[in-house]
Amino acid sequence: MVDIRVMVPEDCDGIAEVWKNHEGTNPVDDSREGLEKYLRRNPTTSFVAVDNGTMIGTILAGHDGRRGLFHHVSVLPEYQKQGVGRMLVENAAEALRREGINKVLLVVFTHNDNANAFWEHMGFTVREDLYYRNKYINI
Repeated sequence: MVDIRVMVPEDCDGIAEVWKNHEGTNPVDDSREGLEKYLRRNPTTSFVAVDNGTMIGTILAGHDGRRGLFHHVSVLPEYQKQGVGRMLVENAAEALRREGINKVLLVVFTHNDNANAFWEHMGFTVREDLYYRNKYINI
């Protein structure tokens, strides 16, 4: 039976296993230190899925007080298409609602067909009127 629970810093090793093949992670922000910093700032909004003691899925979710943001929604391939991703998203969305957040955003690579199909199925729309921009400020 799959259990969905709040992510805690002690989950870092299991999270690293789930993220091994997750495109888009980076060694700085997604290091143990980076993850622990994120969880200190957002202690109740990120979740893990566990099956018989094995971590099988993750969602990092947080907010800036105005908008929510989902990162690294990842489910091990053998558990995909079984509702695990949906449960993670629903738990994170509810946690953000409890904190007064009304809108959530996320970023998906355009070539990630599986993820884009999942988010479409979950009711997320594509914004074609925006450019996503970023810049490393601490290199």
